[in-house]
Amino acid sequence: MKRPGLQRGKWARRLRAGALYFTLTIMLILFMTPVYGAVVTAFKSQAEVVAGGYWTPPQRLATENFARVLDPESGNLGLYMQNSLLLTLPAAFASIALGTLAGYALGKYRFKGDGLLFVFIVAGMFLPPQIALIPVFRLMNDIGLYDTLYAVIIIHTAFGIPICTLVMRNFFQTVPNALREAALIDGASEYGIFFRIMLPLTLPALAVLATLQFTWIWNDFLWPFILTQKAESRTVMVGIMNLTGQYTVDWGGQAAASLLGSLPTLFIFVFFQRYFIRGLTLGAVKG
Repeated sequence: MKRPGLQRGKWARRLRAGALYFTLTIMLILFMTPVYGAVVTAFKSQAEVVAGGYWTPPQRLATENFARVLDPESGNLGLYMQNSLLLTLPAAFASIALGTLAGYALGKYRFKGDGLLFVFIVAGMFLPPQIALIPVFRLMNDIGLYDTLYAVIIIHTAFGIPICTLVMRNFFQTVPNALREAALIDGASEYGIFFRIMLPLTLPALAVLATLQFTWIWNDFLWPFILTQKAESRTVMVGIMNLTGQYTVDWGGQAAASLLGSLPTLFIFVFFQRYFIRGLTLGAVKG
C-alpha cells in the first residue's frame, strides 16, 4: 500500500510539470504569433492584406513580394543584406578578438589595478547608447567616416568589447592554472600558450559570443540609422523600414524582407547550436 506522503509528492511533481508545460506552451504561442503573421503576409498581395488583414491565410502563394524586395529598382534588399554582412562580420570578429585578449589578460594575470580595469571595461555594458548618439555622430562627421560602414563597425566593436571581455574572463578563470604552468615549464612562450592551448579550449564560449554578437549587430537598427544616410550604406534593418511609400506601406514586401533578413541569424544559430548550448551550460555543474 502506497504511503500518503509519496502519493502527494507524486501528484505535486505532476502538477509542477503540467504548470511548466502549460507556461512554455503559452510562451511558444505568444512568440510564434507574430512569426505566423509575417509568414502569411509575405505570401499575400497588397489587396489581400488590405481586405483580409494580416492573420488570414493567403488565397494563393504570391511570391512577387520576394522578387520585388530583391529587385535593385524597387527593394534593393540584396544590397542591404550585403552591407549588413560587411558590417556584422568584421565588427563581431574584432569585438570577440579584443574581448578574448582582454579576458585572457584579466583572467590569468594578476597586476596592480586589474580589478579596477575590469570594472572600467565592463561598465561599458551599462552605458545606454542613446546618450552617445550626438558625440558619436559629431566624431564620425569630423573624422570623415559619417555615412560609411566603417563608422558603424567601429561603434559596434567598441560596444561589443565589454560583454566579450566579461564572458571570456569568466571562462579563462575556469581553466586550471596548472595547464599554463606546465606549458611554461616545457618552454612554451606566452603566445604559444594562448594560441595553442588556451584558445582551442574556448570554442564553446566563442560560439556563444559569435552567435550573440552576430545577432545583435545584424539586427541593430539604431546605429546604422544614425550613422548612414545614402542607400549604398544602408543595412537590412534600415532598408526594411524604407519599404514604405508616402501614403501606403508595402506590408507584403516588408514581411518578405523581414523573413529574408532573418535567415542569416537563423543559419548562424543552427551552425553554432551544439557549441552554443555547451557554452551556456559552462559552470552549471561543479565537481
